[in-house]
Amino acid sequence: MPLLERSTLPNAITVARVIMAPVIAVLIFVPGFWPRFLAFVLFLVAAVSDLWDGYLARKHGWISDFGKLMDPVADKLLLVATVIPFYLLSQRPGPSGDLPFIGALPLWVVLVILGREVLITAVRGLAARRGHVIAAGSAGKRKAVFQNIFSGSVIFWYAISDLALAEGWSGPAWRAWVAFNGAVIVATLAAAVALTVFSMMVYLRDWRRLMRAA
Repeated sequence: MPLLERSTLPNAITVARVIMAPVIAVLIFVPGFWPRFLAFVLFLVAAVSDLWDGYLARKHGWISDFGKLMDPVADKLLLVATVIPFYLLSQRPGPSGDLPFIGALPLWVVLVILGREVLITAVRGLAARRGHVIAAGSAGKRKAVFQNIFSGSVIFWYAISDLALAEGWSGPAWRAWVAFNGAVIVATLAAAVALTVFSMMVYLRDWRRLMRAA
């Protein structure tokens, strides 16, 4: 009998993402190119595997109660494991902490992103107690995509900026890279925050409609 049945593969991937989240958070705090580059690689694996396990579950019908419960938990853990370290690191003065074009990550951005997850989790729990399931909308899925691009870009920025400090990079190529990476960070963060607010409003609207119908 195989140790891992194919039907449990999505759940195994979800568990792996749960395990990777705190590892990524710790590595982000470790100065140096290689620890942060490893955090970047693990983050990419976690982000891509999130799409993969969902695809496998839908394609083969391997949807389980465990997966329904733990998949959102894994997503939220990964979000917390990146956003909070970003905020704390960006508060440090100097090039090792500042984000390009942003400087310190504003606290209100962190509160909006994490507050939305807390609120939606509470609303989803209330709806579930009444036997209703509010499916994730397209705005929420797009929000997650932009959040992942933002998080991956910031982790990569911290890794590369550590390497630049060690190697003394300061020429035109480095400045062009800083401008490009900064533009990606700012654009994806703006899109993620806007979609965070919008998807929360849509979710609350759907919840009110369900409650009225009930």
